Amino acid sequence: MELKIKYLLQIADNAMIIGHRLSEWCGHGPILEQDIAMTNIALDHLGLARNLYQYCARLEGGGKTEDDYPYKRDVRKWRNLLLCEQDNGDFGKTITRQFLYDTFNLQFLTALQDSHDEHLAAIAAKSLKETTYHLQYSGDWMIRLGDGTEESHDRIQKSVNDLWMYADESFLESEADRWALNEKIGVDLNALKLPTQNNRTEILKEATLQIPESGWTQQGGKEGKHSEQLGYILSDLQFLQRAYPNSVW
Repeated sequence: MELKIKYLLQIADNAMIIGHRLSEWCGHGPILEQDIAMTNIALDHLGLARNLYQYCARLEGGGKTEDDYPYKRDVRKWRNLLLCEQDNGDFGKTITRQFLYDTFNLQFLTALQDSHDEHLAAIAAKSLKETTYHLQYSGDWMIRLGDGTEESHDRIQKSVNDLWMYADESFLESEADRWALNEKIGVDLNALKLPTQNNRTEILKEATLQIPESGWTQQGGKEGKHSEQLGYILSDLQFLQRAYPNSVW
C-alpha cells in the first residue's frame, strides 16, 4: 500500500505544484485573455490533484482527508518533478515549463488510461481531455514566441536552454514507478520517451528554436529531494494551516 500511495502522490504532486505555479499569474497575465486561460489551466491541474488526494485518503483511511497531503507534509515528503516547481520567470519561461511538462503529461495520461486500477484509469481519462488542450495552448505559444520577433525568439530560447536540464527527469523510474508497472497499474516510462521527444522536436522546429545539446538531467524530485523553489511554494501554500492548525472554513 505504501508504494501505491507514493505512486499516486507522484502524479498528484506534479499537478498540485505546477497548478500552484500557474495560479500565481492570476491578475498578472500579460493580457486579460491569457490571464484567464492560465488560471483555468491551473484549476484543471488542481482538479486532478484533488481527485488523486481523495483517492489516497480513501486508501489510507485512519481519518485522512485530501487536505492532509498538500497542507501537512514537509518538503521531503513531496514527490513532484523538479520541473514543476521552477519559478515562473517571465511569460516565456512559464510557457516553456508548461510545454515541457505538457508534452510528457499527455503521453503519460494516455498510457495511464490502461491502468488495471479502474479508479486511476478513470481519473486519467477525465484529465486527458484537459491535458490535450494544455499542450495545444503551450505549443502554440512556443511557436508564436519562437517564430515571432527577435526579442521573443531570444528570450524563449533562453528559457528552453535554462529548463532543458529538468525535461527528462519524468522518464527516470522511482521505486514506486517500478512497483506500479509490475502490478500493471502504472506506466512504462521508457515507452513514453521517444514519442514525447518527437513531439517536442516537432514543435520546437516549427518555432525555429534550437534543442540544447544533451547534458545531465536534474533529478531527485520523486524521492523528495527538491530545489529551494518548493520551499517558497510551501511557505505560501501551507501558511494558514501552520498558523492555525486544523482550521476549517
